[in-house]
Amino acid sequence: MFPHLSVRMSYRISLLDKSPIADGETATEALARTLHLAQLAEAWGYHRFWIAEHHNTPQLASPSPELVIAWIVGQTRRIRVGSGGVMLQHYSPYKVAENFNLLATLAPGRIDLGVGKAPGGLPLSTRALQQGLDQERAGTFADKLAQLDNWLSLSVNDRQQESLLATPVPPHRADGFLLGASVESARLAATLDWNFVFAAHLNGDKALLRDVLTAWQAHSQRSTLVAVQAIVADSDAEAQALAQEIELWGVELENGQRVTVASQEQAQAFARQAGSPAKQIARRESSALVGTAQTVLAGLNALHHAWGIDEFIIDTPITGGAARINSLRLLAEAWSQEKHVTEEAECSLHNS
Repeated sequence: MFPHLSVRMSYRISLLDKSPIADGETATEALARTLHLAQLAEAWGYHRFWIAEHHNTPQLASPSPELVIAWIVGQTRRIRVGSGGVMLQHYSPYKVAENFNLLATLAPGRIDLGVGKAPGGLPLSTRALQQGLDQERAGTFADKLAQLDNWLSLSVNDRQQESLLATPVPPHRADGFLLGASVESARLAATLDWNFVFAAHLNGDKALLRDVLTAWQAHSQRSTLVAVQAIVADSDAEAQALAQEIELWGVELENGQRVTVASQEQAQAFARQAGSPAKQIARRESSALVGTAQTVLAGLNALHHAWGIDEFIIDTPITGGAARINSLRLLAEAWSQEKHVTEEAECSLHNS
């Protein structure tokens, strides 16, 4: 009975939150909802709750995930909390290690350090964040990630006279995740023995998904994680209406920069602020899973079966607070119910 269910629900679901500010709402209200959502996510069975990093973005209240993580872990009990992710190109790896060693000391075993390569904003904010930094001496992104990994790896036993540690040294380091959408990023994560999250919520190209996950699974024994956009409502029509507000635009500049932004206006502004003509600006086809909870759950199940995905990081790009919370509640309830059916079926098979 139900032989196909033995592997059907063997994946976790987690959340990525950007603290969106709805029309007529303040950033204070948006952040209060982020905390409320983290508490609900813990009760609903989500595994992780991650905070994004976006700069100079009036519609989002999340420029400093480290601060929000500290706020949330103090008001939740079990759920893992982390960054999705810290935009490492702007910062000293040593300072990032200090921040996350401190968080891992405050909440041992609950802190995730997700790191991203994107700027998290347009060039104006990037220049402000990097003011006074010598980018040539800073090295490549891979160099900075390796430095960060080294600072996180050091223990109190490594202290020598006048040595340097990223204190306080926690009992267990924060778990490291590299967020990316390229074979290069997957291999970099595998080389450092970090976790990797394929950013399908930003680039849902199926061929790219195949190539990246194939490379990841060939080079690492760690779990396969994928971030996806999902919009759930009580009816397919309602979900499709909510999905109309989603836009993703790919920008490629003549200087080689490539980014993903949320509107054509942002794409054009990125090119102007970067001082490089746009080689290509194109709207990307949405890969969001949209519909009732059963429709979206079927989409997650299909991806899980096709690529052996162990965990989905759910990004729900709905601005309205009530609709957003309802979307994530409906998904969690359907996932929990199907997981329960799977466990009962497995128990029945075991006892037969």
